[in-house]
Order: sequence, then structure tokens, then C-alpha cells
Amino acid sequence: MEYKVVITNDFARDVKRLAKKFPSLKDDLLELQESLKKEPIQGDSLGKSCYKVRLSIKSKGKGKSGGGRVITNVLVIKQKIYLLALYDKSEVSTLTDTRISELLANIEDGEE
Repeated sequence: MEYKVVITNDFARDVKRLAKKFPSLKDDLLELQESLKKEPIQGDSLGKSCYKVRLSIKSKGKGKSGGGRVITNVLVIKQKIYLLALYDKSEVSTLTDTRISELLANIEDGEE
């Protein structure tokens, strides 16, 4: 059974900001969503059922290592994948545990 991908408000804000810089971003994210539906646990584990997935942004032209990062939260029982955050690796090296906890709290507060 496929997982449902849920885009949080924080993630949508990140996409809107970065899509202005990188025209291919929306198509790249659609590919990632399809991949996540089939194989929800991808990337490096951050704890709390969160994962950091490397995203190649075609219009940036640097492959996965110099591309974007997507923070996901996988809920196996509910079969949902929450897209929590998106950032450009050249702007932010990593998200703090505090920021990830804030993003998770937004889900628990009913943001879906």
C-alpha cells in the first residue's frame, strides 16, 4: 500500500521561496514525492521518525550533494509522510534539533 504524502505549511513556504531561485524545483519535488510513496524511509535518520533526504535540483546543476535537503516525518501506522522542511544546502548546513521539534509540534497541533 502506498503512503500518503502530506505537505505542511512550513514546507509550502520553503518551496515558494526556493522555487523563485530554482525553476525546476517543483518538478524535482514531484519526483521525490512519487519516490517517497513507494519507499517512505529514505535518507539519513534524524531520530523522532524524521529523515533528511538529499534532493537534486536540476536547475541548480550540482547533483544531490550540492542540492537541497528535505526533512520528512514518516508515520508507519498512519501510512503518512509529512514533508516538514526544505532548504538549500548552500544557505543552511543543517536544521537544529530544536527546529525539527518545532516542525513536529506544528503537525501535532493539527496542521495537515
